[in-house]
Amino acid sequence: MSGLEFLNKVLIGLTPPPHINPTEYDGWQYKWKFFVFRPALLRNEFCLLLGLFFYIAVVFYGKSSNSQKANKWLDAHLPILEQQFSRPTNGGLTQDGYSDFFNFSTGRRNVASLHTVFTLRPRHDFFQWGFQILRTLIDLQYRPKDDIQLDFKLLPGALVSDFVWAVVAKDELLAIKSDRWDLTFTKTAENPALPPSLSVMSEFADVTESILKPVGNLSITKILSDPVVLPYFRSLSVTDQPRERPSIGPLPPSEREKHVILSLAAPPASHAADTFALISGIFPFIDSLSKVNLRPETKVKLKKAREDVDKDLKEDAEKEKNEEISQVAEDKKTAKRKAEEERISRLSAAEQKKILERDRKRSIRKSQGKTSVRK
Repeated sequence: MSGLEFLNKVLIGLTPPPHINPTEYDGWQYKWKFFVFRPALLRNEFCLLLGLFFYIAVVFYGKSSNSQKANKWLDAHLPILEQQFSRPTNGGLTQDGYSDFFNFSTGRRNVASLHTVFTLRPRHDFFQWGFQILRTLIDLQYRPKDDIQLDFKLLPGALVSDFVWAVVAKDELLAIKSDRWDLTFTKTAENPALPPSLSVMSEFADVTESILKPVGNLSITKILSDPVVLPYFRSLSVTDQPRERPSIGPLPPSEREKHVILSLAAPPASHAADTFALISGIFPFIDSLSKVNLRPETKVKLKKAREDVDKDLKEDAEKEKNEEISQVAEDKKTAKRKAEEERISRLSAAEQKKILERDRKRSIRKSQGKTSVRK
């Protein structure tokens, strides 16, 4: 078979069969001159086109809904940011896809920067949205939400003592314990000054007492008890540790950062201002951290806990490094052995037999040497 004949057969196989109009048709039809349109014959095409229009409508609706929710929230809280920062925004929200939005603020006492991150549900993607809904029916612990996270990176001196402390909504405890390595330093407890739906995660009771104590006109417990704010509150944490466990040993002092992290469930666009009081109260709360006064014995325990963690991180890093070195040496040894085997396989049968005999004698001498040492 020539190449031309083969190509011709391939083209014939790829060509769809010709459409044959039925001789009898009792459905609707529209005629104009020699054009005839019969809708009943295009039922499948109509369904596919309808599905395409539905998917496009979902994309545009989800994109618009998420963008409106993020921008409405930022607009409602922009007066606070303009009052607190010399650069409250970086030209408005930065968008990454249709569900992630970012804002960067800087230029304030005690705060090096504020990263506001919106992680909204994928309303623009019908399949991801449907997957989330189905998963909620199977996994009772899975509750997807529109999340707003305000990450305040503190300047040196804003947090005098090194500690980890948080207030967390009880329905968030399981998720936050698995997501935040720094919160593994803490123990969970109830506090009568807070609503029953909230729990405190603290290293020592002394830390909680110092933070929750009213300072001037600021009462963080009063702000967190506001029934308007409470439905959207997820967690508020103060930390001197990274959120993920360091994999290369303890961080050097120059890379250690202290953060105040506020996590919220994004309110609907029509209620964007409901978290205004909470955001307003976070700034005096951050300023009050420099006045946190812990007992000397608490400071000693906090320092000891960090020294122990740094020691464990260093040991784990060294162990991992030694394992990598051993693995590299083993890989080199394996490659060398494989190369030697390939070299021997290319030799004649007599030479291969000579090498095998030499290796056998070498093995016997090694085993005899081990036996004499044991005696």
